[in-house]
Amino acid sequence: MTDVLLYVLGILIVLIGLAVSIGLHEIGHLIPAKLFGVKVTQYMIGFGKTLWSRTKGETEYGVKAIPLGGYIAMTGMYPPKQPGDAPRAATTGFLNSVVEEAPLPTGRAKPGTDPERIDGIDSAEGAEGVEIRRGLAGLVDDARLASAETIEAGEDHRAFYRLPAWKRIIVMLGGPIMNLVLAFVFFGIVLVGFGVPQPSTTLGAVNECLRPANSTATECAPGDPEAPAAAAGLRPGDTIVAIDGTPVTDWEAFRARVAAGPGLTMQLEILRDGAPQTVSLTPAENERALVDENGRVRTDADGAPLTERVGMVGATPASEYVPQPITELPAFVGENVARVAGIVVQLPQRMVDTWNAAFGAGERDPNGPMSVVGVGRLAGEIVSLDEAPVAARVQSVLGLLGSLNIALFVFNLLPLMPLDGGHVLGAIYEAIKRGIAKLRGKPDPGPVDTAKMVPVTLVMVVVFGAMTVLLVYADLVKPVSLFG
Repeated sequence: MTDVLLYVLGILIVLIGLAVSIGLHEIGHLIPAKLFGVKVTQYMIGFGKTLWSRTKGETEYGVKAIPLGGYIAMTGMYPPKQPGDAPRAATTGFLNSVVEEAPLPTGRAKPGTDPERIDGIDSAEGAEGVEIRRGLAGLVDDARLASAETIEAGEDHRAFYRLPAWKRIIVMLGGPIMNLVLAFVFFGIVLVGFGVPQPSTTLGAVNECLRPANSTATECAPGDPEAPAAAAGLRPGDTIVAIDGTPVTDWEAFRARVAAGPGLTMQLEILRDGAPQTVSLTPAENERALVDENGRVRTDADGAPLTERVGMVGATPASEYVPQPITELPAFVGENVARVAGIVVQLPQRMVDTWNAAFGAGERDPNGPMSVVGVGRLAGEIVSLDEAPVAARVQSVLGLLGSLNIALFVFNLLPLMPLDGGHVLGAIYEAIKRGIAKLRGKPDPGPVDTAKMVPVTLVMVVVFGAMTVLLVYADLVKPVSLFG
């Protein structure tokens, strides 16, 4: 029963962490938008039915039923089609913005219209093609003009589209940057507060015998030679202090000394239960492949692998958590960003792999994409793992939350509508377009009509929705597990 409660606790921690991350993401949009004078009518965590809300000033703050998204509603996300038209309210959120920005088209060709030309479209395109283009035009018009009545008289200057491009970029980047800051906080606690596991000079395991590297046996056979560490009387928990009077400060130093002395007896100073002891250790000779600085096996002129004779003792180190300097944090976060970006770049193939695993006999890639359901299950496994120390479990859950914020950061920067990166791309394009016109002495072309990207928004909704459904299904029927 306790394990079940801990498992549920792990899931709740991730859900709460996700809700907080989403809420702070939207605050990253809210603060600069208000500082720049944009009218923000809503700040919501979640989507669906509103569970609670309170209006403060001109903004309604609230929580909705499904805490898997969030948005702020800003007036004038799109410029009007014609000068003098009213802009409309729009949102920064993904699922919510889709509903508001892309209503169903209302424009249709009337019966009896001249079949030769409809609004300048040649009939060779066919009736279906005309209908599609009319439908797309309707989508764009409705997205641009719907909810125009929400813009109060005299407040057109507070519309989002009227901001300079650099201010719009700041508003849209505020959300992802907030997720990046949260990732730094979570990973900072993990690295600086808890540390990362590293091999210590304390023995974690001592083998009774030596077996070939390709052996799958789990027990010693009568003919297997005794491991040098066991022959010397070493035990798990012994801490190596020095070899032949030379202090040993880390496991790699001990490993290098052993590898360099096959067949040579050395005096090993250890601490056992706090008391110093000295034992004689003679590493056995072992053959291993030579590798270069990149870990690749070196070969001779004929392509045969090169080998070397090294010493081995048949013991492995225990891990200890070593706090890292804060200067290591940027590189650590950067590596995680690069890893997630690599997953996003390969997302089509990875989704195919997920499909094959979910509906076939294949296994899920533990480094592949997961839904919130999958992340929650991992957190449940971690928190309910009795064998792990509490500190290690807390560290792992914080690492999950850090990774979740990295995923939100990278995903929202995709240059696709209605994600933040799509709006940033539109602002950059507008700045370039206006800059070129200014250099050429031409009139200001005005704001870019980003409403024309609404059809792309709908396509992305379908794609992302299908991906979410697939990942949730895969996480339910064939979840990624930390422990097999």
